[in-house]
Amino acid sequence: MASEGDQLQVELVAADRTVWSGQASMVVAKTAEGDIGVLRNHAPLLSLLVEGLVEIDAVEGDRLVAAVDGGFLSVANNRVSILSENAVLAADIDVEAARAALEEANAADSDDEDAAARGRAAQARIRAAERV
Repeated sequence: MASEGDQLQVELVAADRTVWSGQASMVVAKTAEGDIGVLRNHAPLLSLLVEGLVEIDAVEGDRLVAAVDGGFLSVANNRVSILSENAVLAADIDVEAARAALEEANAADSDDEDAAARGRAAQARIRAAERV
């Protein structure tokens, strides 16, 4: 468990709600430049997220895993904001619906960028659910 001096204030926010907010010792996210880990006193950062997983090591000792459909990651003054159009905690993911969405996206025209994005988002949800 992290001491109070080792904590980050983290907010994971979707367009329609706050998915999770609290104290954490570490955050790992997938950005356009690659995976990034954030600990206390990280340099200020603003980065684009890609469809993928966000992992939050909560101070209570739990590791939270969420799937995000892209968005932004902001780090400043030991505060981490993760903003995404869609974000869902692994425990709340309907795996069968995600698999159906992946199959639908795979069946779409290979030039369909929207279908490709839906496929990547579905894959992220499936990976998140499997990590729990």
